[in-house]
Amino acid sequence: MSISKNEQRLRRKPRIRKKISGTEARPRLVVYRSNVHLYAQLVDDVNGVTLASASTQVLNKGGEALKANKDSAAKVGKAIAEAALAQKIETCVFDRNGYIYHGKIKALADGAREGGLKF
Repeated sequence: MSISKNEQRLRRKPRIRKKISGTEARPRLVVYRSNVHLYAQLVDDVNGVTLASASTQVLNKGGEALKANKDSAAKVGKAIAEAALAQKIETCVFDRNGYIYHGKIKALADGAREGGLKF
């Protein structure tokens, strides 16, 4: 019996989380990818608080019709960077959540960097 892509991701996830953690000054930028939407959150692991979030679902309510593709991923990255800079957060730790750093995940990271976040 073969292992699904998501099961492989869930096996990789703890290895990544063992190494990285977010603080109030340098939160963790978590990315989640569903079949329909992309989500990004800035998390302070010390206090267990989500500081900011952005997703294609929330940006859809702004009038644009966004799907889970690279262009939308870049827009989500810019939106999370905007939300972070509004809270005076300039640096973060990138948590790819077990996903391979490629395609949509890379586009989101590049969008966040373009928006002014450093990681």
